[in-house]
Amino acid sequence: MGAVTTTLGPFAIDAMLDDLRTLVEIESPSLDLAALQTSAEALAAMIERLLGRPASLIESPAGPHVHWSGGGEPKVLLLGHHDTVFPIGALASRPFTVTEGQVTGPGVFDMLAGIVQALHGLATLDDTSGVELLFSADEEVGSLHSRQLIEERAEACGAVLVLEPSADGGALKTGRKGCGTFDVHVHGRASHAGLEPEKGINALVEVAHQVLAINQLGRPEVGTTVTPTVASAGTADNVVPAEGRIRVDVRVESATEKDRVEEAIAALHPVDSGSSIEVSGAINRPPMPESASFSLMPLAEAVSPGIEGYAVGGGSDGNFTAAIGVPTLDGLGAVGGGAHADHEYVVVATMPERARLIAGIVDRIVRT
Repeated sequence: MGAVTTTLGPFAIDAMLDDLRTLVEIESPSLDLAALQTSAEALAAMIERLLGRPASLIESPAGPHVHWSGGGEPKVLLLGHHDTVFPIGALASRPFTVTEGQVTGPGVFDMLAGIVQALHGLATLDDTSGVELLFSADEEVGSLHSRQLIEERAEACGAVLVLEPSADGGALKTGRKGCGTFDVHVHGRASHAGLEPEKGINALVEVAHQVLAINQLGRPEVGTTVTPTVASAGTADNVVPAEGRIRVDVRVESATEKDRVEEAIAALHPVDSGSSIEVSGAINRPPMPESASFSLMPLAEAVSPGIEGYAVGGGSDGNFTAAIGVPTLDGLGAVGGGAHADHEYVVVATMPERARLIAGIVDRIVRT
């Protein structure tokens, strides 16, 4: 496909696609420690090749995080993750492919193309002092083991650019809802469904009651969604179910709603007094207010006039950095669609422009 020349220098699309192929074909599902080790090592080697300084691998129970510094006083953190949601073997059925202007393969959109674009963008800058990169190994499973490191480096740098995929049409993400998952565990009592069902306590019926109650907790008028997403109960056709579970997805726009929903789910009580309920989980990603991007969005607009930005429902590690008061702009990664789906894709022609956008914003931050 050749090279595209921009005001910051040439971007060889073929080279970008080669690097993207390298990361995609490794396969790096969350919590697969061997795969994530291989991914981290390949990513560190790519960073050193393109940026001229070695990266560090920071070990964690979820796999290695990759950290790089351009030296000097830290001024901006580029934040992403190298884990993906697709299991080993997904590549066999959906190999890395470039066709009709799109690149497909497990993890291309969320978020391996964003990593490649950022590295190639930074490589065009004469000076990357003040720049840090952090690619975590556990973003897709809640960032339990990377959150503290993310917050520490964000606070040290003072500004964060998140390399998550763009919103529709290449728009940036200026705000995000807080989000979390809850598990509601219902305990009943088993009995023979034909001989003595009255001696059992039907956990499936109790699950049905709780699903209806949970479904009433949302307040869409203020941006709060509370969605039962997975339910299970029972072991056999002729047994009154003794156990049941409900998984609940929650999204909120404010800390007030976060507290309300957490308290309401914790207060769930059984309709059948013979059953009992255990609740676990939390809204672990706090809301990212649009005010977090106020100082950074104008820099993006200066580099790419007409670019848009708006708040979205999904969460990212940018929620953490915004919540501690660090200016944060999200959605600077790939343009495409189908995150977490089999039809995930990236629009190839947009890759040089996104690399230029990252480089331009970083250049403005480090020069101030």
